[in-house]
Amino acid sequence: MFRLLDPAAFGRAFEAFLVDLGADGAGVLAIDGKTLRRSFDRAAGRSPLHVVTAFGAQARLGVGQRAVAPGENEITAARALLATLTLDGALVTGDAIHAQAETAQLVIDRGGDYLFALKANRPAMLAEVAAFFADPPEALAVHETTDADHGRLETRRHRVTHCVDWLFGERAEPHAPRMPGLATLACVEATHNDGPPSTRYYLASARLTPEAFARAVRSHWAIENSLHWVLDVTFDEDAARNRADNGPENLAILRRLTLNMLRTARPNLPISRIRKRSGWSDDFARSIIGQMR
Repeated sequence: MFRLLDPAAFGRAFEAFLVDLGADGAGVLAIDGKTLRRSFDRAAGRSPLHVVTAFGAQARLGVGQRAVAPGENEITAARALLATLTLDGALVTGDAIHAQAETAQLVIDRGGDYLFALKANRPAMLAEVAAFFADPPEALAVHETTDADHGRLETRRHRVTHCVDWLFGERAEPHAPRMPGLATLACVEATHNDGPPSTRYYLASARLTPEAFARAVRSHWAIENSLHWVLDVTFDEDAARNRADNGPENLAILRRLTLNMLRTARPNLPISRIRKRSGWSDDFARSIIGQMR
């Protein structure tokens, strides 16, 4: 059955269910891709399915997903997904692969703001921004956070500047389109007790304070911890061997739909515990499924 279902129609049903849950675009909306490693078909010459998901960090709900079609890449798939979403009030976050002028303009046109990492795929701009934060023309406000988990102590120093005009033109990246609406350059310096320090840079269209920037960066990682990790560990998605026709994509949609439903029905219980109790008790399972209207 899942091999024959139209993924686009099934995905629209997924989105309609989210509307019933009251999902909206406020807060941080993280964009990231995930590969279903066992979905490749060597005999048919089919690569593993790669899925781009939009994840509401505050609600911990998947807002939408789109598979990367043959001939596409994660960038174009993310744009196609964002074009279907209402982004009013949302801060869309993504890795450096999405730090593209066309993607940034799409986010703004849909009513949102963007916060994208800046890495070596834009080398000239990265070098200029790194040089700026290494020796800023004036002192910048700093917001410092400390995390201590599993014996690992990490201290992060967040700095931002709204002085971006100098970055436009040919200086930062010759012949490359400027990032539309760019309003903030940001920097995170992290020191660890078990490794060398690291520095990361970001571009944003919102005028972020150091505190707001720190919250947004940490919220982005919810897509890894609250979605991808749960899908792999609790739903064993990486080991799923569905390969034929539309099966892999439809089952990926179903897992995300199920995860949303479990989180909404019992937000204070671990997902693994909800699944076990649903298998042990028909009454409990009916109370979960009853969330679907």
